[in-house]
Amino acid sequence: MVGQITHCPGMTWLSITIALLTTVLILLEIALRLFFGFGDPLLYVADPEIGYLLAPNQSVKRFGNRIETNQFSMRSPNFALKPEAKRILLLGDSIINGGWWTDQKDVISELMQRSSAANGKLEVLNASANSWSPRNELAYLKRFGTFNAEVIILVINTDDLFGTQPTSLGVGRDRNYPDRKPMSAIQEVLDRYLLPAPAMPEAFKKIQAEGGDRVGLILDAIRGIRDLAHRNNAKFVLAMTPLLRELTPPGSRDYEIVARKRLMDMTQTEQIKYIDFLTIFAGAAKSAPPETLYRDHIHLSQGGNQIVSEWLLQAI
Repeated sequence: MVGQITHCPGMTWLSITIALLTTVLILLEIALRLFFGFGDPLLYVADPEIGYLLAPNQSVKRFGNRIETNQFSMRSPNFALKPEAKRILLLGDSIINGGWWTDQKDVISELMQRSSAANGKLEVLNASANSWSPRNELAYLKRFGTFNAEVIILVINTDDLFGTQPTSLGVGRDRNYPDRKPMSAIQEVLDRYLLPAPAMPEAFKKIQAEGGDRVGLILDAIRGIRDLAHRNNAKFVLAMTPLLRELTPPGSRDYEIVARKRLMDMTQTEQIKYIDFLTIFAGAAKSAPPETLYRDHIHLSQGGNQIVSEWLLQAI
């Protein structure tokens, strides 16, 4: 019949297949964003002296945990420059920062501020970023100052004693330090978990393999932070958390024992207030497995964070 429309079965199935795939991708995108926070990672900014910082003024939710940064790249709310309560400045790496695995209300700085011992008269600022060492933290203080803090607390872990020169080369290259949002949540999952990690420049690898006396440079950076604190009329407290394996036999490795002794000797010679959580956690591990204090080999569980916050409060 003239003008009769004919239907091609192949085209019909192709249309249905495309529609189904599109629907699945849309639903997958929504699920990845809604339930896991993919597509909206925490961003970093490069810095020539500090190496890198969390991008300021962010608010994201990852794996159910809220992460917020203020105008100074701290994991803290915005605050008045003039303190309205006793102000404490916490400096640290992922132990203090809490990362994506810790909700904003559960980071150590927030636990300290909400503690009954604080009695509502304590303001705790959290200047930290993953993999920072005292060399990064000293550069941060030189850039931003001490924020009129009465006490500056530097929290390191055993690995920080061997920290390398601050560098920005990983920002935007290392998938753990993105500097822009991905086009989609699906793209982020592919890039982060399924595709090969991008190659890092040789200059970055050279910095990571830095030779010389790394421990000595870290001790110098700690002294620099102490000196900045004292010049700004702030008390200085140093604390160090151990790796999980240090709490079980055979304990700390030989090179870690040597580095720990150098740190201890410095704190005693220069009369620096020092809290060694290796002995504190070892005591706690007598009543419960040491694994309960950790979420992995280095980062603390909520119970571990609670112990650290209580001891830091006692120190101030």
